[in-house]
Amino acid sequence: MSKAKVLVTLLALSIGVPMYSQPWNGGDVDVAAACKLLPTHGQLQSALALAQQQPNGGFGLNMWATVVNRDGIVCAVAFTGSNRGSQWPGSRVISAQKANTANAFSLPSLALSTANLYSAVQPGGSLFGLQASNPVDTAVAYRGDPATYGQANDPMIGGRIGGVNVFGGGLALYNAQKQLIGAIGVSGDSSCADHNISWRTRRTLNLDFVPGGVSGDASRPDNIVYDITNPTGFPIGVSASTWGHPTCSPAATTIAGQLPAVQ
Repeated sequence: MSKAKVLVTLLALSIGVPMYSQPWNGGDVDVAAACKLLPTHGQLQSALALAQQQPNGGFGLNMWATVVNRDGIVCAVAFTGSNRGSQWPGSRVISAQKANTANAFSLPSLALSTANLYSAVQPGGSLFGLQASNPVDTAVAYRGDPATYGQANDPMIGGRIGGVNVFGGGLALYNAQKQLIGAIGVSGDSSCADHNISWRTRRTLNLDFVPGGVSGDASRPDNIVYDITNPTGFPIGVSASTWGHPTCSPAATTIAGQLPAVQ
């Protein structure tokens, strides 16, 4: 080894910097224990594929989905396409953001979908600035071999992803005992279609025993709300309920109103 390489090695060791990036392995997290109440990779992938194949008011694109537990630990990541490049690469982390957000801002008795947060975080909204809190942990998001992204050994699994996302696609997960056990995030199409696909995926996973929400619809408590109008003189739309989300297409809006009622 040359003197230069020896010096670089000694310097790296002295300041505690790893010389080579290692795949994320979840650190000290016992993934099996942390995720025992949540869907497996295979269950998530099957439910996501079934939801994506239905009309959702979007572009019919392939999707990513991520599930986190109540502590925000990633438990499963899946996609619907033939390979990881068949859906927007950026949507992998966005799906994880959405899952983290729906989990982080839902309670045992009150579910907030990511769609419900859109209006509240706009300038003048009651939660303005929320979207800048809790940033994504990039060490969790981008570690490891990209060839494993969306597989049962995705490098995000076991890590706390963080992140806040404020448009459709993230939903809290409640089991048959009405326990809040985590959340799902879906991304890859329009934000409105993402919400519809996430809703249908949650239903197939039998984790939609939602106790309450802010939508105004008791049968769909955390559904997306379309009540934004553009009053004269306002630079942005105003939501009558303060929980509104922009419309994407007439079809997506109609489908949202016909989604299965929660259990």
